[in-house]
Amino acid sequence: MSTSHKPPKPSWSWRSQAFRGIVYQVVTVALILAAVLYLAHNTQVNMKARGIQSGWDFMLGGAGFDIGESLFAFDSAEPYWKAFLVGFSNTLRVAILGIILTTILGTLIGVGRFSRNALVRGICLCYVEFFRNIPILLQLLMWYLMFTEVLPESSTPLTLGPLFLSKGGLNFPIPVWATGQYFAAIGMAVAVVVAFLYRRWAIQSFERTGVPKSLFWVPVGIIIGFGVVGWIVGGAPMEFNMPVQGEFAIENGGALTPEFLSVLLGLTVYTAAFVAEVVRGGISSVALGQTEAAAALGLSRGQTMRLVTLPQALRVIIPPVTNQFLNLTKNSSLAVAIGYPDVVSIANTALNQTGRAVECIAIIMLVYLSTSLSTSFGMNWYNNRSAIKER
Repeated sequence: MSTSHKPPKPSWSWRSQAFRGIVYQVVTVALILAAVLYLAHNTQVNMKARGIQSGWDFMLGGAGFDIGESLFAFDSAEPYWKAFLVGFSNTLRVAILGIILTTILGTLIGVGRFSRNALVRGICLCYVEFFRNIPILLQLLMWYLMFTEVLPESSTPLTLGPLFLSKGGLNFPIPVWATGQYFAAIGMAVAVVVAFLYRRWAIQSFERTGVPKSLFWVPVGIIIGFGVVGWIVGGAPMEFNMPVQGEFAIENGGALTPEFLSVLLGLTVYTAAFVAEVVRGGISSVALGQTEAAAALGLSRGQTMRLVTLPQALRVIIPPVTNQFLNLTKNSSLAVAIGYPDVVSIANTALNQTGRAVECIAIIMLVYLSTSLSTSFGMNWYNNRSAIKER
């Protein structure tokens, strides 16, 4: 006769270790909440006693200042909350582009440390040792001085085909948006999903058959091909808004300001040096026997790196690279030193005008906390996806 084993009932006795653990946790959380409420109340009382205003009502008032760089239109008469939104979008733009460029540059330099060419290895080593040992603030100032002092005036810019580079920044052609561009964007969005599914199939096929398939050029071709098809279906528009040389400055086209370029290049070049060392360490952690086994299968050095070494090194690379991405995002707050209107710059201006120090600092903390947690969540998800599954 079979007997069913019922799970033991929870014991609410103080002798139960589980019960004591719950009590200790509840008491700890209650003490933390009480401390936070006490500090908040004490701060509010002291601010009121000193005549310091507090509250969030200022967010609805007119900002009264212009913002030199914005992804969307902003007028000085618009409220503070929209000014903070502009600052947040500027911070997010630098962080996202910086992470993408840092990943590409850092990976190339880290892989370059294993090149058979002594010159390539030497250049990669010098890059890492030079840029990671100079403080990031000095590098931002260096890039900013180069753009504002070394480059020619906007009246006599450097011309690189349709591009104009001067003290006014980088000017470039932009397409005049029409149906074709929208269809191309939709096609590329669909292509990203198709490319992801292809890469997943190619990896599974390689694990099953040992026959390598392209994990880079085919996905790139899929994305470009879908975009071109969408562009053709939409009428293949060819009109571009071209930059032209004006009397005093470059007119029309798209533009990237010296401040934005300085922040983006400074953060990318600096953080890529650390990412390169992380990639180098991750590759070094892969057993030499894996490379020898790949060579025995007839894989080239490039195929061995892409299909064997890097996938195994990811479990070592991803956690420290996540820290570097977080550092890049937080280091973007130094952009205020060269006049880039990120969220810190906007908050400083709002603080000086309204005196709402606690609220403005809280907004800065919330922005960087939310972006950092989002980055951590995404990288942790990718880390779990890339982890080696053991049986």
